[in-house]
Amino acid sequence: VQLQASGGGLVQPGGFLRLSCAASGSIFRGAVMGWYRQDPGKQRELVASISSGGMAVYENSVKGRFTISRDNAKNTVYLQMNSLKHEDTAVYYCKPIPYYGSWGQGTQVTVSS
Repeated sequence: VQLQASGGGLVQPGGFLRLSCAASGSIFRGAVMGWYRQDPGKQRELVASISSGGMAVYENSVKGRFTISRDNAKNTVYLQMNSLKHEDTAVYYCKPIPYYGSWGQGTQVTVSS
């Protein structure tokens, strides 16, 4: 499979989730990997990215709450999400940056009390 995100679910505000994304080695190796999210009616946005060497960049609204990491041996990228808020509700996707293939199936995160 090219890209497969998992780990989403329903969580209360203030809770946490850890997302995983397994990628094919051919597109993962050496690539910057990004986590995106999209809520219905909104544009897809990049929330975090990580270089092959581990340098991470975050969108302002998730700084201090989300942590992106990767396991290059497993071709997997993770997103640890803490202190979740209602506005974090979205479908989360991962993909290399840049990448012009299919986005793959995302994973739904719902933050609700």
